[in-house]
Formats: sequence, C-alpha cells, structure tokens
Amino acid sequence: MRQKLDFIDRQIIGLLQENARISLKDIASRVYLSSPAASARLDKLEREGYITGFHASVNHEMMGFNIRAFITLSVNELLKDEFLEYMNQCRNVIECNCIAGDFAMLLEVIYPDAEALEAFVAKLQRYGKTRTRIVYSTEVKHRGVITEPEIEKAC
Repeated sequence: MRQKLDFIDRQIIGLLQENARISLKDIASRVYLSSPAASARLDKLEREGYITGFHASVNHEMMGFNIRAFITLSVNELLKDEFLEYMNQCRNVIECNCIAGDFAMLLEVIYPDAEALEAFVAKLQRYGKTRTRIVYSTEVKHRGVITEPEIEKAC
C-alpha cells in the first residue's frame, strides 16, 4: 500500500527531477537527513513506485532526429492490439497515449527528416485516420511533477 508523501519525500523527488545524478550525500544534506536515512527514503520511493527510473535527457536534434511531431490517430478497434504491438516496437515513437475525443491515440515521434516521417504516417494509415502536427519550436520544455515547495507557483 502506498504511503502519503511527506515534505521530505517531496523534496527528494524535486531534487532528483532537477538532477538525477545528484549524489546521495548531497540529497541528505539538502533535506537535513543522514545518508542512510536519505537512502532508506529513496529506496522506499522507488519500491512504492513514486520514482520509476533515472534517465538522461537527450537532445534529439543533436542525435540526428531533426523532426518532432505529434500524430493523432483514430484506431480501428479491430486493429488496436496489432497497432499497440507495432507502437511498442517502433523506437521513433517516444510516447503513445490513449486520449478522449475524435481520435483515440496521440503519438509523439522523432524522425531524421520529413521523408522518414511521411513514410511512417503512410504506414499508420493502415490502422485508421491520422492528423499530423510538426513541431517548429518548444517554448516550455517537459518538466517534472509539482512538488510541495513549488505548490505556490502552480496555475
């Protein structure tokens, strides 16, 4: 059973969202705990599923993926399982969400060029109607979950 997070747990999560490479010693000193106590809290947060992993944030453009797009797709219900299996295999799909509304799926994809994106969209149309939006720029980057110290800044 998940426990309710306290102020220190939320601080630890906030610190890790800012920098997943922060040392245990630095976490402990910033939340005023001993290293063993901070380690126990971190283990608990992982065990209970609040922290699901530690990841590097990679610049997709520097890696050669210059096109980022969002694609909505109204999936034919009979093909949904096959579609989801395909999505799990396609590494260019960086996120696939079931959504409400006229379209059933929202994909975020990255491709090296428009031709590769176009070929992918053509394959998707086997599963249903698509609508593609290419990203020109990102004004607000992906950010972590709001933690207790940041509540006042929430909209």
